Parts: sequence; C-alpha cells; structure tokens
Amino acid sequence: MTIDDRPTLSAPDDDPFLWLEEIEGTQALDFVERQNQLTLTAFGGKAFEHDRDVLAAIYDRPDNIPYVSRRGNELHNIWKDAANPRGLWRRTTLTEFRKAAPAWETLLDIDKLAAQEGEDWLLSAIVTTPGSSRAILSPSRGGSDAVTLREFDLVTKSFVADGFTLPEAKGGADWLDADTLLLSSAHGEGMATSSGYARTVRLWRRGQPVEQAEVIIETTPDRMMIYGMADDTGPEPRVWIVEQIDFFNHAVWLRDAAGSITKLDLPTGIWLQAHGDWFAMKLRTDWTAGGRTYATDTVLGISLSAFLNGSRDFAVLFEPAPRRALQGLFWAAGKLVLSILDELRPRFEICTPSAAGWSRETLPALPEIGVVDVWPLDRHPSESNGDLLANVQDPLTPSSLLLLARGVASPVVLKQAPKTFTSDGLVVTQHEAISIDGERIPYVQTGPEGETGDAPVYMSAYGGFGLAVKPYYNSSLGKLWLERGGTIVQANLRGGGEFGTRWHDAGRLAGKKLSHDDFAAVAADLVRRGVTNARRIAAQGGSNGGILITNMLVRYPERFGALFCTIPLIDMRRYTKLLAGASWIAEYGDPDKAEEWEWLKTYSAYHNVKAGQSYPPILIATTRRDDRVHPGHARKMAAKLQAMGYEAWFYEPAAGGHGYGKDNRERAGFEVLGFRFLKEKIGWKDGEG
Repeated sequence: MTIDDRPTLSAPDDDPFLWLEEIEGTQALDFVERQNQLTLTAFGGKAFEHDRDVLAAIYDRPDNIPYVSRRGNELHNIWKDAANPRGLWRRTTLTEFRKAAPAWETLLDIDKLAAQEGEDWLLSAIVTTPGSSRAILSPSRGGSDAVTLREFDLVTKSFVADGFTLPEAKGGADWLDADTLLLSSAHGEGMATSSGYARTVRLWRRGQPVEQAEVIIETTPDRMMIYGMADDTGPEPRVWIVEQIDFFNHAVWLRDAAGSITKLDLPTGIWLQAHGDWFAMKLRTDWTAGGRTYATDTVLGISLSAFLNGSRDFAVLFEPAPRRALQGLFWAAGKLVLSILDELRPRFEICTPSAAGWSRETLPALPEIGVVDVWPLDRHPSESNGDLLANVQDPLTPSSLLLLARGVASPVVLKQAPKTFTSDGLVVTQHEAISIDGERIPYVQTGPEGETGDAPVYMSAYGGFGLAVKPYYNSSLGKLWLERGGTIVQANLRGGGEFGTRWHDAGRLAGKKLSHDDFAAVAADLVRRGVTNARRIAAQGGSNGGILITNMLVRYPERFGALFCTIPLIDMRRYTKLLAGASWIAEYGDPDKAEEWEWLKTYSAYHNVKAGQSYPPILIATTRRDDRVHPGHARKMAAKLQAMGYEAWFYEPAAGGHGYGKDNRERAGFEVLGFRFLKEKIGWKDGEG
C-alpha cells in the first residue's frame, strides 16, 4: 500500500491538510474534539487528576511571591489563586508589603468582570502615568495577544464612562497627557502590517473617534510594526518611536514637545535605553562612528543633546568576550544597570554618567552561581529613586525576592517562595557536549548523584531569537519529575543569547539546523556519560522549540524515547502566511525566496516526515486562542503523522493564548498531560528512578 506523505519536499505546496488552518472551522473543530477525547482517555484518569490538582495547588499557594511594581507610592500586583483563577489586580504599600501577610486593596476582580460581561477576560497589561489616577487596561479574550483597551479610574475603582475604549486588536497605548493617548494599535482599516501589528502611531484625543486620531508617523505594511513610548525623564516631555524593520532591526525616532520628529543617525540592530540627557545602546553589528570602530555587542553611552548636536564621542561601557555577553540594560534614577552573563554566571554592573565621565561599580552581595534577575521597582523611570528588585534562585532553591535600596545598598529579603518539592539527595551539575561541528554546548543537569545508565531524563531547550535560557526553580518538574526519582536537563543551544550575537547568529536562518544538532549532541552526551540510554530520554520544547522537537522526531529519532511538542511552529513553508509568522523572517528566512527555502526545507519537519521510520511517540499540544503561532501548525503535523501510521497524539484546549492555559488549573492540566504521556512512553513508573 502506498502511503500519502504530502506535502513533500518535491511538492511543498501540495497540502491536503490546509482545512486544519481554519481555526474555528467545523471540520477542524471536529478533528480537535476527537483528538482531545482520545488523548484525555489515554493519559487522563485518576493519576492525571491527582497530579493536576497537586500542581494547581502549588500554583495557587497563598505564600507564593506576589511580584510587584511601584506606581507612585503604591505597589501593584496581579494575583491568581484557586478562588481567583483569572486574577485580582490589587495594591498595597512597601511598608505593608514587607509584612508576612500584607493587607491588599482590590482594584479589579477579573473573574467578576468576566462573569458580569460574559467574556473570557484575562488582564494583559496596565498602563499608568505619573501623577494621574487613570489607567489604560488591556483585557484579552482567553489570553490572546490581541487586546481591547479600556480606561480605568483608580480612585473609584471602575471603568470610566465615555472614557477611552478600543475593540480587540494587537498593540497598545501610552499616555501622552491626561487627555491624549499615544496609540500604537492595529485596529482600523489599513492599520495593520503583514505581521498583524500596528503600522501607525496616532495621537488619540479624549472624546475623539479613533478613526479621526492624528497619524504622526507610519511605516509600510511589509515592516514588522511601529510603536511609540512617552518619556518624561527629560526637561520636556518627549516620545520615542521605534520602527521595527524586522525582529532584530529597527529605526529610532525622537519626537520633541513641539511635535517635531527626528530620526536618529544610529545603526538598526541596537538595544537602546535613554534617561534624561543620556542614552546607552548595545550594538548588534560592528559600527564605525567618529573615526572609531566598535565591535558587535559593545555597549556605548553618550549625552543625547551632544549626540543630536553632532558629537560621536561615545564612552565604552561594556566590551564582550567569546563567552561573556550582555543580557539587558535599563535605567534607574539616572544610573544604567547592565545585566551580564559571564560563562553563564550572572553579573551586574552600574554605570553613572556625569559631565566628568562615567563611573562604574558592581552590584554587590549577589550569589556567584544560579539565576539572578534584576529590574527597577518603579514602573515609571521618572519616579525612580534607584530602588531595584532582584530575584535569586537555582533548580533546587526557590526564589528569594530582594530589595536593593537605591541600587547599591545590601540586599534585603522581601519575600521567600515556598519550597514545593523535596530535593534531598539531588545535585545540580554543569556539563558540555560537543556538537556536530565541534562547538561546546553547555547544559545543566539536576537529579540524583551518580550515573545509573537508566535515569528517566526530561530534556528541554529553546535555541532561538537570542533568548538565553536559565536554570530556574521549576515547581512542576520538581514535584512531578525530580521528587519521583527523575533527572532534568536544560541545554543552552545556539540561536539563544547566552554568549551574545555570534551565538544567536550561529543558530538562526540556515544555522537553525545547527541548533537542533546541538540538542541531539546533548542527548548523546547523556548516554556517553552513563546517565541514561536513549529510550529513557523524554524531550519537550515549545514555540520555536516546536521546530526543535519535531526535528528531533525526523532527524534524530534514535536518540529519544518520547517527545512533547507545545504551542509549536512546524510548517516552515507556510509559517509566514499564518498570524504573526511574517515577523519571524529575520530568525528563519523567507520561504517565498527560493534560496532561503533551500535552508528552510532542511528543518521543516512537516515536509521531512518519511514513511517506514522508527519515530518515537509524540504528543503535540497547542491552544485555540494562540494568535501568535497558529494552531494549524500542531493540527497539521499531528494529522499527517497519524495518516502515515505513526504514534502521534494531539491536544488543544480552547483558551490559553501563546501559553498553557488561562488559569493555574488549566496550566497544570496541560503540563501534567505532557508528563503522563512522556513517563508512560519512556517506560517510567513514578518513584522507580
């Protein structure tokens, strides 16, 4: 019997499963419903319900850390638990927050709002402005990226009658003044780019129909997006406008208080942060200015007014090394904070500009090893006194939330997250695998000490968009994998940002295939070291990691026992035509260009599935409300694999956006379904590890 394996590499557009791209199509939803029933019947049941409830209870614990941002003198927080699954927006004071059981004032009960309005609301964003009691809230349906905009009064704790409101669209707004919004939204005829994001920045004045809002700048539909941000840290209010050419390149414009707009003479691949009369930027390529050439990933600082007057006398604030790279930068009270990974160890430096030059100090008293994230306590830079928050953790140590008063004082522990799993006898170790081309690929292993050759291993990675993955404390894996005898491994693949631009560039475009080779090399290294064997390795990846997992299926099936592929990107022939796909061309390439399809087709697993192979079992899961990565990717891959006779399972809940569920219980159920599948397919019974 001949097996229909369309679409194929020789006929990539002959796709019999296009009907599954109709998100709400009757035939497509029938497919989803049947698949969900099969998957839940096979991997649901009492064990699933028990683990889901255990995990949901951890996510709903009253002693979890409530992460806050300060607006004026108030600390704001969104809190979810079993009684408030959609969340409470609430506020308190720093003095109260320091207490073991702070008193909170509720501003908005999102569950009550959803019930009153009969909508599947979640709260995506809150935009306030200093000195005002008004906010713009962004409720979304089911956690989607598209949001509505609604004006809210923090005094009356209610939506403003006849206030600013906007129907569902991708984008948002910022306050220019009490009666004017800086609108960067795809809402309206001709207002969306081909990626589905805003192509204009508009001034929307109170009482004005949005269709009449003045367009102050626009970009062409083929660009990714454009957006504006109000800035009141200077002597006069101003607006920064970012025209996103593609995912990694953008032009920067500055609009002054008089409304004049100036394009800054800067390279396009930069990270830029400004405060008052200073700005700093990280380069993405080598750049020559003022007769001097600066290397990729260098951070430069200069006076903004001097720059606008023609000066190119930059100060060098950070220089990279092969395994030392900047991860981020931000301002707090006139000080620039640099977040650095040095051989994957967290480092933070503070640079302070003055007329005499830039001074430098190192953020003190933070751990040498582990994960450390630092950010400003204040939501608005103009209100910052320099207070910073730090989150410190590692795979066996839950988070501590620290306050660094004015950025330099010794850290004070504000909150300690609960220990949610037993870690007795577990160790964290760092290793390196050698990839196919000789590159060293780091990975972190957490589990029992010693090698048995048969450990049940859960592997994960990302490897894309310059994002560094870090070994965080993970309650779900800790409780349901480590505590029961398993081992977890997190790999740092090329395509990520762990070692800067060269590491990212090595794993994007044609190099994406190398990123996948890196993951396979880590799996092989676990076997080489005697940790486990291939049939006991379970691997999971989501979003960009969906390309990774499906390539393990078709390129390295012999190295894995089971695969869990979530909210995935898979079909690299049509990805640019589906939802936000066009915005990722800079990461993957354009399949409509013959020369770029040549490399894209090497990792489009949807086209590379072959009959008669020994593929490991796979569960592919997505959500219907994911309006970033189209659910059609997951649906089509599952359908094609099943039609070819492979063991492929599928799951798609109705809500969740580009995530695992709209509340803690749904998120727990999504994860546990994957764990139950992986454990069964690698032949692991809980506790036997």
